[in-house]
Amino acid sequence: MNYCASPWSFHRRPTREVTVGDPSRGGVVMGGIHPVVRQSMLTCDTMNTAECVRQTLELVAVGCQIVRITAPTVKDAANLENIVRELRAVGCHVPIVADIHFKPEAAMEAVKWVEKVRINPGNYADSKKFVIKEYTDVAYTAELLRIEERFTPLVIEAKRLDRALRIGTNHGSLSDRIMNRYGDSPLGMVESALEFARICRKHDFHNFVFSMKSSNPKVMIECYRLLAARLEQEGPDWNYPLHLGVTEAGEGEDGRIKSAIGIGSLLCDGIGDTIRVSLTEDSPREIAVCNDLLAQIPRLTESKVSGTTLGVPWDPFVYRRRESAIASLGNTSCGGESVVRVVVTRATHDKVAPLISPKSDVKPEGVHEDLNLLELDPRSPLAPETIGCDTQLVTVQDGIGLPPIQAFRLLAVRLHELGRRNPILLKDCLSFEPVPLTPEVALLRAAVNLGALLADGIGDAILVRGESGAGQSLRLAYNILQAAGCRSFKTDYVACPSCGRTLFNLQTVTARIKARTDHLKGVKIAIMGCIVNGPGEMADADFGYVGGAPNKINLYVGKKPVKFNIPEVEAVERLVDLIKEHGKWVEPEAP
Repeated sequence: MNYCASPWSFHRRPTREVTVGDPSRGGVVMGGIHPVVRQSMLTCDTMNTAECVRQTLELVAVGCQIVRITAPTVKDAANLENIVRELRAVGCHVPIVADIHFKPEAAMEAVKWVEKVRINPGNYADSKKFVIKEYTDVAYTAELLRIEERFTPLVIEAKRLDRALRIGTNHGSLSDRIMNRYGDSPLGMVESALEFARICRKHDFHNFVFSMKSSNPKVMIECYRLLAARLEQEGPDWNYPLHLGVTEAGEGEDGRIKSAIGIGSLLCDGIGDTIRVSLTEDSPREIAVCNDLLAQIPRLTESKVSGTTLGVPWDPFVYRRRESAIASLGNTSCGGESVVRVVVTRATHDKVAPLISPKSDVKPEGVHEDLNLLELDPRSPLAPETIGCDTQLVTVQDGIGLPPIQAFRLLAVRLHELGRRNPILLKDCLSFEPVPLTPEVALLRAAVNLGALLADGIGDAILVRGESGAGQSLRLAYNILQAAGCRSFKTDYVACPSCGRTLFNLQTVTARIKARTDHLKGVKIAIMGCIVNGPGEMADADFGYVGGAPNKINLYVGKKPVKFNIPEVEAVERLVDLIKEHGKWVEPEAP
């Protein structure tokens, strides 16, 4: 199966066009030859019409092209009429998307008023009770017929009113039926979406897009690759546009890095027609990151590997780290079973080394200029005598005119051709800009280039040079490894970006939880505003802090709720108590 036209050069995935609203009056067209569309979501109560209008206008002012609003109940869905009417009255014609979970009745109300409806196959007409049950083929078919009966009215109404749909599956919120047959897997996500797509197609309705979201960038990449490949297998008229996003990415640098790894790597392979960067911050900041990220893709894909039809020797749909021998970095080693190491330049080392505590987890593990490093040009096959032995550390030489993603993929293929297991040092850039990059751009470029390769399983050490600040470049390298799931040097947070369903102030609570727990290396904590993003979508978190009711919090261990209706004023300390009960707590060191 092929998920893209070529892993060596940029070719945008060809798709049919999907219209959201009237393009002559502010609507957008996704897919085809149209630019990637930027979108975001409101964070306020859907019943607060004035605030919904204010936030929508604020988003449009910074370049948002589609605005999503949650509609958890029929009452909320009905108020979309008022929101849309007031927006149109002030001359704002941005398409509005209703976000639906659990209630088909809310979708049937919302489709009357908005240009697009998003449904989640995991909970639209299916159950999610984490029930283990064996489904016979007969029982499974009966469930599909029940789902078709519940979903078909929305499809027919969307077709009649010329609306668009988004079939959006989320890792961790698959139905029990899908979970029992496919597991909580990329395959399960894809098959769940295809079931709903077949119902749309049965009624000759094609104005829909897919999404495959996860808070884990590697899982997200695998899902979209598998979906793109499966759509190609289904036939040329299954070329529907794709909506990209890393859900619950969090805030600050971590949220931007996770989003850049997942969204950016797929865009570089030509996959993606609309994007949403999910940050636990004010929504307009998401659009700024969308703009910066989209601006980097042409720069990161401008050169091509000419004349090659090489395949890749790894499975692009299932993550597996490339096997390598062990090489010395001086005081430590890389390759083999070692974690991916962090290498710095001599200039960076000399600036940061005197400031680092001996106990610090963030420290240089090799100095570039001191390494026994062989730099190679992979554009042509390597001669067997070029590399002395498998323990020789190798990298791509600077200035060969290829983007880092294609260059290092090609290096891995050339080594495979020789049967070599040499460890590879990845670089975030192979040439330098005449003017230093801004920190925002340096972060995104490094995260896309290094993250895409790490998601392919390539890389035993990394070197960040695009960020000119010494301390910032070191920290950025470690944050990329954490976001890519290659190392854990600090607490990992999965935080949803807030919406009208949220039952507490996510930004404030996230800051409060981080203040108490950000020293817990290797612990993963999910902070979810409501039960929709709670037990399912926090996926593999160790502990969860979930809004259960207004001013009430439920606490989870994994996906299991263990404490209910805790007053919000007590909930952070009760979370700390829960972490202690499970032996994951350590006292923070005195500053």
